Amino acid sequence: MWGGRFAEGPAAVMREINASIPFDKRLWRQDIAGSKAHVAMLAARGIVSGEDAQAITEGLSRVATEYEANGVPVRMDLEDIHMVTESRLAELIGPAAGRLHTARSRNDQVATDFRLWVRDAIDEVEAGLVALQGALVARAGEYADSVMPGFTHLQSAQPVTLGHHLMAYYEMLKRDRSRFADARARMNQCPLGAAALAGTGFPLDRHMTASALGFDAPTDNSLDSVSDRDFALDYLMAATQVALHLSRLAEEFIIWASQPFGFVSLPDAYSTGSSIMPQKRNPDAAELVRGHAGRIMGCMTALAVTMKGLPLAYSKDMQDDKPPVFEAHDLLGLCIAAMAGMVETVTFRTERMRALAESGFATATDLADWLVREADVPFREAHHITGRAVKLAEEMGCALAALPLADLQTIDARIHEGIYSVLTVDASVASRMSHGGTAPAQVRQRIAQANAELGAELGRTGS
Repeated sequence: MWGGRFAEGPAAVMREINASIPFDKRLWRQDIAGSKAHVAMLAARGIVSGEDAQAITEGLSRVATEYEANGVPVRMDLEDIHMVTESRLAELIGPAAGRLHTARSRNDQVATDFRLWVRDAIDEVEAGLVALQGALVARAGEYADSVMPGFTHLQSAQPVTLGHHLMAYYEMLKRDRSRFADARARMNQCPLGAAALAGTGFPLDRHMTASALGFDAPTDNSLDSVSDRDFALDYLMAATQVALHLSRLAEEFIIWASQPFGFVSLPDAYSTGSSIMPQKRNPDAAELVRGHAGRIMGCMTALAVTMKGLPLAYSKDMQDDKPPVFEAHDLLGLCIAAMAGMVETVTFRTERMRALAESGFATATDLADWLVREADVPFREAHHITGRAVKLAEEMGCALAALPLADLQTIDARIHEGIYSVLTVDASVASRMSHGGTAPAQVRQRIAQANAELGAELGRTGS
């Protein structure tokens, strides 16, 4: 394609390092769509004849049919998906294929193809996240009243409901979806027509190609058009945040499935056994989700480091933009699907959760709050009184609710029998009626809102 300038062909190692077809063949659908839009615009502007444009369009459709049936041939001598497709087009329709590349460069071509691919990838992730949110909301609805220990520092802190805990991940994923939506809106401008870096002297209609490909508008600076990979970094940063959230949920499932906790039993479909210990049920799917988060973060870092020092406009380093995005997308899809499957099918051992919530003096804050409300004790003093009560319960080997009233009154005479109304875990969670609190009534209200949100989303997309 550029042999006129060179007397000799590239060395074998140069062919190997220079070729991107082993990975950028994934762009073939976007590449053909972009080429069809480009040639239609060229014909509309009188830059190529209608006859040639029709031959090119029909030929591209034939190439697409071949790729769909047999895959993209890996031709290292042709470097990339763009030249593999153009070469096959020439074999099918002859010299007219050479007019397709009029008024464009591989620089704006790949920038367009890659944006189209990332846009499609965002739509796939969005669908997966909505499904996972739906699974979380459904299980939260089952357990809106089920008490479990809430933790800080992985120490028992205050009772919460399992439904409330699961809905925390719904909120995380809601933010994740907003990041992808922002990234999609920001990237939805079309680079096609920027050519190599300076634009072109042909009378293009860039708005026509942008519209044909579903973009909001053409990009406004040709240099930026071919050298921008912010959209890929936006995708990877949003993917990293999702992976971090999935990793946290996976970590909780791993801990909860361990015998000391015993909060959940993971299904066979998402567990493995041991080759030597027949009693083992290993949470391998959750562990891999946790591990894949590191790989996805690594993909984001890899592209950021690649881009950090590149001068304008295009440099060959940018050929390495696609492997980390492709890898992260594949891993993220697996992680979302695996977590959705686990959430849908995990068995929650609510009796065990309640038993641990009732231990560890998780209602101590309720005792302190009662002193503030009922005895007009300043909170810091109430905190001190409650600490003494916890120490006494530890010494007696009983729960706070089991302490005799007389013993509590030796700590502070203002304590009366009404204290026992707040020392149960059920009373504790029921009292947390502040907006966003763990009270079952609040949890059910948020679940109803979430179902409405998801229903509106599914209605909007037609899913």
